[in-house]
Amino acid sequence: MVDYLHLIDTETNGQRYDVTPLFADAGAFSALIADLALPFNDVEIDFIAGIDALGFILGGALAQHLKVGFIPIRKGGKLPVEVDAARFVDYSAQEKSLEIRFDAIPRGARLLLVDEWIETGTQIRAAIQLIEGQGGELVGIAAVNIDENDRTKDIVDKYNCHSLRIGD
Repeated sequence: MVDYLHLIDTETNGQRYDVTPLFADAGAFSALIADLALPFNDVEIDFIAGIDALGFILGGALAQHLKVGFIPIRKGGKLPVEVDAARFVDYSAQEKSLEIRFDAIPRGARLLLVDEWIETGTQIRAAIQLIEGQGGELVGIAAVNIDENDRTKDIVDKYNCHSLRIGD
């Protein structure tokens, strides 16, 4: 693994680190995408699903890397068409929602779900609800970091999860 983790800003305010500085370094970003894809290189995947907003950056790059399509999972209220929506309460105790086009996922399609940071699992659960609700099969979850705690344990135990494990 290329040493790029030092580019993540750990001197932040709040509950997570800022991964965006490593996006500016082409070599580091490429290595990050390759490392996130590594456990899924031999898995049959039809689409990458990425969560708004940093999941779009990672998911789009992973879709190109794995040569599959990309399905954006948007924040609520952003799509100008009929949608499936799922509500959740995020790590900051704010009620939010995610949505996808009503016809986004072909029944039986195999998806890899991507986000940048999973703290409590509530947002990723909403995304899973949308994917599975449209008949998609979730073959894995990739994130820069998945916090290991009681709130994420059920997700890590149930799904093929891969993260770089940046901190606690």
